[in-house]
Amino acid sequence: MVDAHRTFVIVGGGLAGAKAAETLRAEGFTGRVILIGDERDHPYERPPLSKGYLSGKEERDSVFVHEPAWYARADVELHLGQTVVAIDRDAKSVRLGDGTVVHYDKLLLATGAEPRRLDIPGTELAGVHHLRRLAHADRLRRVLAALGRDNGHLVIAGAGWIGLEVAAAARGYGAEVTVVEPEATPLHQVIGPELGQVFTELHREHGVRFHFGARLTEISGQDGVVLAARTDDGEEHPAHDVLAAIGAAPRTALAESAGLAMADRAHGGGIAVDASLRTSDPDIYAAGDVAAAHHPLLGSRLRVEHWANALNGGPAAARAMLGQEVSYDRIPYFFSDQYDLGLEYSGWAPPGAYDQVVLRGDAQKRQFIAFWLKGRRVLAGMNVNVWDVTDPIQQLIRSGAPVDPEALADPSVPLTSLSG
Repeated sequence: MVDAHRTFVIVGGGLAGAKAAETLRAEGFTGRVILIGDERDHPYERPPLSKGYLSGKEERDSVFVHEPAWYARADVELHLGQTVVAIDRDAKSVRLGDGTVVHYDKLLLATGAEPRRLDIPGTELAGVHHLRRLAHADRLRRVLAALGRDNGHLVIAGAGWIGLEVAAAARGYGAEVTVVEPEATPLHQVIGPELGQVFTELHREHGVRFHFGARLTEISGQDGVVLAARTDDGEEHPAHDVLAAIGAAPRTALAESAGLAMADRAHGGGIAVDASLRTSDPDIYAAGDVAAAHHPLLGSRLRVEHWANALNGGPAAARAMLGQEVSYDRIPYFFSDQYDLGLEYSGWAPPGAYDQVVLRGDAQKRQFIAFWLKGRRVLAGMNVNVWDVTDPIQQLIRSGAPVDPEALADPSVPLTSLSG
């Protein structure tokens, strides 16, 4: 009966918000659940936007977290296409763009992130794209199909996961692709130079051209149409379309204007939350891409932008909102598919955090596991075309046990025997 008079508001209509709403009902919460999203589409998952849906292998309906009718059945009040413009912490209310004021007992911020923009001439041209939202993927899918039909050129700024996955999708349609990347290898900030060459060779074999050590400085066009992309070393690349894939920034403006504590830039920015995903306001929580959570196992504050963090973080925040004891200590995890290469990555090993990379398997055949170590302890592992090893890799990370690098590299030694 106490719950029936309480209102929990979720701001953000992505995976984290949708899974939080689902968890509130699954845990027996009987009060009002209000989910507010600034997109008109129902909550959806983001991985298909650069993978299956973009490549044409999956249908649009496959991206949604729940079928639309689920929200009415679960008595979740949806406000789609609505923006929250302010939080009044004293009154415990949020104000929408149309002036509507919604009161809350507990508030979850799952506002996600937004793509970083190129700050160069020419970005106003119609052929310049970003990929973050379903509407972006709808448009880009049509663009890639047209480029493939017309032998058109796509220039991608950035060789991170989004850039490489879009490159693979574009080549699947037959488009010409050039990737411009300031580092010497792809994925430098995630897997370092040791493994980056594997992805360089993979994409080159499929016809992708790389231009490393350079940045875009101008996109030129005529009558609103893209014609070329120039780089800071004086080169010019033919282009009919350009994708900016240079990362994402947490959407913190709402939280900042409300005076909530923020994480510093060294920890990826975002809303600072504790291990229970509670912000500096005891009645406000944050989850997903926007949350910079203290990780009790890794002993650091992390802001993780991957699917699994939204999938698991939303439910964790929901349980904490209900008063349950929560310590969100999931090992960061993500996956990627590019051509015939599939991979899973577990852990956290940014550049400078590790002192050794150990390979188990054959990198030339693209069938291996890579481990990043610090002081003989496994910080992260990435399995490439090797499956059913995520659990033992994560156990190695969790255990913190020192491992023999030679045993780690030996496929005949079971991973399960190395975690102590």
